[in-house]
Amino acid sequence: MTERGSAQVNRTAEVFQVGPSSMTWKDDVLTIAVKERCMPVPFPLRGHIKLTAPNIYNSPVMLKAAGQHFWCAVAPHARVQVEFERPNISWSGAAYHDMNHGDEPLEKGFKHWTWQRSHATHATAVIYNVSRRDGSQLAFGRKFQDGSVTEYAVPDSHPLPPCRWGMSRAVASDAPPHLLSTLEDAPFYTRNHVEVTLDGKPREAFHESLSLDRFTHPLVQLMLPFRMPRRG
Repeated sequence: MTERGSAQVNRTAEVFQVGPSSMTWKDDVLTIAVKERCMPVPFPLRGHIKLTAPNIYNSPVMLKAAGQHFWCAVAPHARVQVEFERPNISWSGAAYHDMNHGDEPLEKGFKHWTWQRSHATHATAVIYNVSRRDGSQLAFGRKFQDGSVTEYAVPDSHPLPPCRWGMSRAVASDAPPHLLSTLEDAPFYTRNHVEVTLDGKPREAFHESLSLDRFTHPLVQLMLPFRMPRRG
């Protein structure tokens, strides 16, 4: 997560490289080579992440009416293998890969959003709730299964307990959700592991809240380089 200048970025149809790190597609495998230095404690981060995707999806959703921003789940139901030398860790498990792209900065088009995804045996459900800068709202759900995409009904939202930075984090669930752990707690972003109820069944889900109003605050902008260093 190092911000680098355009001279250190290279992209082809199969490879996206930023400085010494890269992402490479070959067949149905995405290989991420990580060669970075962590912040604020500058210890090295070295290793590889391999994501195997049995189904690749290309069904973008327009998040803003004018078409400046899109979201697309590329491999919502995949497998991942992680092998790092620095630190010495390795594991494998269920994985998910999506992307956002647009013609303007996120903070120009949006005030806040929440996102969550949960795996069933052969399917993945994704739910988005978006607050646009013009005051309009967007809530939608998608179900990905065996190469097909269908709409998914969005349940009511329920608040999670307050986190350290006071970020609001509402979770879509048929019943009040249960917070299993807070994975990331930042001034403008939270990521959570929760238990929700969908289709009448309990499921584990990953959930995030993003506040672009907080992100643009001058104090937060001053803090960012201490976690995401900038290299010219």
